[in-house]
Amino acid sequence: MTPNPIIALLTDFGLADTYVGTMKGVALGICPSARLVDLTHYVPPQDVRGAAYLLWTSFRYLPQQTVFLIVVDPGVGTAREPVAVETAHGIYVAPNNGVLSFVLPHVEVRHAVKLEAPRYRLASNSQTFHGRDIFAPAAAHLAAGVPITELGPAVPELVKLDPPQLSVSEGVIDGEVIYIDHFGNIITSIGHLAWENDTLTLTPTFGKQDSEALTFTARACQIEIAGQSLRGVLRTYGATARGDLLALVGSSGQLEIGVNQGSAAGRLHIQVGDPVRLVFDE
Repeated sequence: MTPNPIIALLTDFGLADTYVGTMKGVALGICPSARLVDLTHYVPPQDVRGAAYLLWTSFRYLPQQTVFLIVVDPGVGTAREPVAVETAHGIYVAPNNGVLSFVLPHVEVRHAVKLEAPRYRLASNSQTFHGRDIFAPAAAHLAAGVPITELGPAVPELVKLDPPQLSVSEGVIDGEVIYIDHFGNIITSIGHLAWENDTLTLTPTFGKQDSEALTFTARACQIEIAGQSLRGVLRTYGATARGDLLALVGSSGQLEIGVNQGSAAGRLHIQVGDPVRLVFDE
């Protein structure tokens, strides 16, 4: 057992109700030495793809022994499976609904099991709150050192979401909006982008990750979204005047559209799934 193990929670429960606190109480009752980290409880309700994206942006910044407890579960109580997946970077306890799709390609999967063993669940088994009755107990037992293979049989297949749109043709990169954050920043599937002086290099995060990287001049490209055309990718919000719309590389390496001290999503009336295009000179 890792001393003072970490359980990192990611849910769509919000904090207005007692759901999160109850899950934490269950976990601490089983593993009192656990340290609980709140990644977020404000995933948009039932947004499995959004949760998958947020997990991908954060998992690598937590210690390798972390137990991730992910409860974004619109299929709660149905035939969808509760699972635990042990990898080279963390153990993930979640519904088998695709919420791990963006993380698992980046880690070595060692075991994946269905959470079936009664001794590692609560005796009360609600059909609507598996976060309390199944997922939190499993995460706590794993944090306390129980081998993952004790929790149930192997899962033959983990559900995978379709990757976000990302395609590259002659001088054009086509993507889509994959998330809108608390500030109204529009996060796109165009990435991973890395700076080198005044140029950007694209190594695809999604789609064909074995495709060759391409490089283009940041200030010479053009971004098209929601009928707007933006010239150049900038390094920071402060490179424009307050209220200006701009394109920049966000902290996760994805192309983002923002407004300096404002909401790009509110201005452009954007939704997740809307198209975005970057045109560059080859």
